[in-house]
Amino acid sequence: MSSPLRYFELWDKMNVPGRWVLYQKDMDDHGRWVDPWQFQRGTPLHLEGRPVLGIAHAGIPLDFSLTELATPVVTGRVVSLFEQLALGNEVQFIPAQVEGQTEPYFILNVLQVIQCIDDARCEEVAYWAHEDGIPELVGKYEKVRGLKVDPARMGDVSICRPWGWTGAIIITERIKLAMEGAGIVGAKFMEA
Repeated sequence: MSSPLRYFELWDKMNVPGRWVLYQKDMDDHGRWVDPWQFQRGTPLHLEGRPVLGIAHAGIPLDFSLTELATPVVTGRVVSLFEQLALGNEVQFIPAQVEGQTEPYFILNVLQVIQCIDDARCEEVAYWAHEDGIPELVGKYEKVRGLKVDPARMGDVSICRPWGWTGAIIITERIKLAMEGAGIVGAKFMEA
């Protein structure tokens, strides 16, 4: 009998000494506006230019970083690793430009949004309501603390964003172990 699959929320490891901090500039390398929220929708994107990312705090570049809007930015090392893991149908790597850097960077676009949060196992959840005055958010999560997923809802998905709380990225233990084994710098994992 095999043990149940374990899932992890993929975070930005903020306590890496001397690390950089990135932010989204909401434009591409041709000066055109780029919708910063499109990277959380779980759909393939076809952009004309490369999104530009700024450095809010200079420091050591990381293999994995999250911008202030939870957009994951990765190096070619992460791209290669995910290709080795055969995750091509679950992710898209969008070439991006980090100001002042010559190395290639990519936005990791997670291509699936799954209704997978297990409210009963989370520390705390709250939903947006009509009285909050933001109709487009009604029924979505306003707060999730101690995020836990329901493995039965995950199916055979290796990486996804949870429906209603798309700032989070959920990965399988297989991806976590591969990232740790490859020495990917900047990633932090919280069991979900």
